[in-house]
Amino acid sequence: MLSASQRAATAMAVVLAAAASSALAQSPADALSELRRRPPQDEVIYFALPDRFANGDASNDHGGYAPEKLVSGFDPADPEFYHGGDLAGLTQKLDYIQGLGATAVWLAPIFKNKPVQVGDRYTGAASHGYWITDFTAVDPHFGDEAEMRAFVDAAHARGMKVYLDIVANHTADVIKYRECPENRCAYRNRADYPYTRQGGVDGQPINEGFDGRDFSRLQRPDWAYTPYIPAGEENAKVPAWLNDPIRYHNRGESTFAGESSLDGDFAGLDDLLTEDPVVVQGMIDIFGGWIEKYGIDGFRIDTARHVNPEFWQAFVPAMLERARVKGIPNFHIFGEVYDHDPAVTARFTHVDGYPAVLDFPFQKAATDVASGVVGTDALAKIFDADPIYKNGADTAAILPTFLGNHDMGRVGYFVKKGAPESSDAEQLARVKLAHALMFFGRGVPTLYYGDEQGFAGPGGYGASRQDMWDSQVPAFREETPIGGRQAPYSTQAPLYTAIAEMGRIRQAEPALRRGHQVMRASGDKPGLLAWSRMGEDGQEVLVVFNSSTAPINGQVEVEAASQRWQSVRGDCAAQASAPASYAVAVPALDYLICKSAS
Repeated sequence: MLSASQRAATAMAVVLAAAASSALAQSPADALSELRRRPPQDEVIYFALPDRFANGDASNDHGGYAPEKLVSGFDPADPEFYHGGDLAGLTQKLDYIQGLGATAVWLAPIFKNKPVQVGDRYTGAASHGYWITDFTAVDPHFGDEAEMRAFVDAAHARGMKVYLDIVANHTADVIKYRECPENRCAYRNRADYPYTRQGGVDGQPINEGFDGRDFSRLQRPDWAYTPYIPAGEENAKVPAWLNDPIRYHNRGESTFAGESSLDGDFAGLDDLLTEDPVVVQGMIDIFGGWIEKYGIDGFRIDTARHVNPEFWQAFVPAMLERARVKGIPNFHIFGEVYDHDPAVTARFTHVDGYPAVLDFPFQKAATDVASGVVGTDALAKIFDADPIYKNGADTAAILPTFLGNHDMGRVGYFVKKGAPESSDAEQLARVKLAHALMFFGRGVPTLYYGDEQGFAGPGGYGASRQDMWDSQVPAFREETPIGGRQAPYSTQAPLYTAIAEMGRIRQAEPALRRGHQVMRASGDKPGLLAWSRMGEDGQEVLVVFNSSTAPINGQVEVEAASQRWQSVRGDCAAQASAPASYAVAVPALDYLICKSAS
């Protein structure tokens, strides 16, 4: 005989299957209209690197370049080069992505890149998409305009949104400096190398009339170094204004501290002079064009903290207005501010004007809690800081929450690092727990592609960009995924099925998407963690987690009116123990979800 929770889960699966069938039967226009009415907090985002997700068209593997590795950048056995994934492959795999409960797909940059960077410190290809030369075109390794349009249309027809990863801080590395053409130049600051002197305060006067504010008055770019464009690359960038060195800071390599964090070259990439009104309007025109042309639903903005606030104060409202005119009222903009301190990330919602930022503080706390290396109060403290965001809880509700990414590493890696002596079964349970923390807390759950197949990897940057198919990279082939190796794109992988269940539950319970969150229990050791999500109708959904390796029995405070309860997941008591007190029993490294019947 099925338990109450099993019966509830079966009924929910039937209802959601019917809903999914109905959604697919909608006309594309109806599906598009419905998805554009959804607020950002209703989404589940799936973040994919196109090059590593699916190869739908092998004819573009070399991107139309000569087939040599250091020309086209294609080498599927080298983790630093292109592997062949493309937009056609993503379109073909939308079923797989949607099966997880994902409602939006965030693509790593798909703009045309400088395919290969050859240097004395690093040689690699632009498979990640962040070395942009043509901001107006699709990179030929990924397809063309028609395939981009086909992908967006196919996603929209399913009721799925499309978010683009965009870059305004820098372009590909094209500009060189006469003073150090073979190596990265040390950063030269504004005080020692003002815009009004050539090569330093003792140099000849240049840029007469520049008042330190109106950057349109700059006429020469050699205030710190003497920049030049190598022969043959004079017109490498599109639009054409990007080829003028006067549009860049030209101060050398960022140390990621002080002013260099804003004005320095990011790992050698050409740092745009984002104080210049030509650059501001140019970027507005570029990315506004993508909204108008394809009906994009949102932007993740790379390197947000490395651009001056005044740029964002102009750019963000312009993008929201372009989207509004296009008929996209819920355009989701979130910036990358790589910092685990919510005081730092919140600043960008006040000063820079970001509607939202990626929730790096949540990422750190959630993976540490799930790994058992900290008490459950680490996550409670992150939620306690929600009022410091502009508009407080309303902004916190649309922060994309995540567990790992292409730069820092995967959740599986963090769990293995945090619990190195744990068994395979324990690692699987902890990664499931981490995803539950993300799916049922405030914010917008953001899955990193491949986590659902148990990919972990040996570390951060570059080591967390596995191929979804049978890879030719030795390190990727030798990895044993969490939950065991499955066939590529398996929908039966343990983490795929667990995440898909979470997606179904979240979709079925509006309070888990939109409900105000109230902390109920946490502690300074691994163990009990609980919060309630309060629905608009007053209904309470209680989510209880156990981050310890032993079962937990206890009482959790709830609303006094929440007397009768039913199970959403797990074994939930039918009655409150007393007014405002509810008994819970949570297995080790597991969670339960209970809903008040009142």
